[in-house]
Amino acid sequence: MASVLLIIHLLVTLALIVVVLLQRSEGGGLGIGSSGGMGAFMGGRGTANLLTRTTAILGTLFFVLSLALALINQGTRQPRSLLDSAPVTAPAPSLPPAPAVPTN
Repeated sequence: MASVLLIIHLLVTLALIVVVLLQRSEGGGLGIGSSGGMGAFMGGRGTANLLTRTTAILGTLFFVLSLALALINQGTRQPRSLLDSAPVTAPAPSLPPAPAVPTN
């Protein structure tokens, strides 16, 4: 179940990124979603409304999926760091002391 939700979460995340990049920002942005090639199908205002609603829906889905994944994985014990999951190895054998070097 968690794997399916994680895959859906990743797809929603990618879609949210694309939709946000399509929107026209005050600084110009990519502006791909503007009415440049839309013709009579949709005006600039209609495209902005569509992208705004899509962003809101995808943002809500992202939030809900994040909470669902957090609740599903709440009871699982996972290592807190890479050092916790490192395999325990035997200590290296100690080397014999180096021979003394005579001084002149």
